[in-house]
Amino acid sequence: MAKRHPKRQFLEEAGALNRHPDRVRARVFQAHRFFDPLDKVQVKYEMLRAHAVDGRSVVEVSEEYGFSRETYYTTVDAFEAGGVAWLADGKAGRPGLWKMTEEAVQWARELHRRQPRLSGREIAERLAVEFGIEVHRRTIERLVGVSRKKNS
Repeated sequence: MAKRHPKRQFLEEAGALNRHPDRVRARVFQAHRFFDPLDKVQVKYEMLRAHAVDGRSVVEVSEEYGFSRETYYTTVDAFEAGGVAWLADGKAGRPGLWKMTEEAVQWARELHRRQPRLSGREIAERLAVEFGIEVHRRTIERLVGVSRKKNS
């Protein structure tokens, strides 16, 4: 079994592996070894720079760097919100129970234990009243380990 290249493995684990390096047609990525089309963070950053600094159109840089215009705008938002670190891919949504305190988690679990017939939506509504924390019903269902399937 062939060993994977360490940089490629690192990029993949960091959410920075560009799965379509062949779509990157920007001259700078072809002319210099410093620029690596496998590094999605670098490609996205250079795409943003080409528009912001060089004044090139969004359509032009999106195509040249291998992304859609929608991805360009999503990338701008991510960069403005969190800098270069936010250009890496990650799981969709926020990580973990970022809104819920340990006290709120214990409260929701205890409520479910006492009243197991309550739906995730009902627990979420009560949580909003009790703690002022609004979460999706699926967050509660995952938290208490329940799957609510619709009856056919």
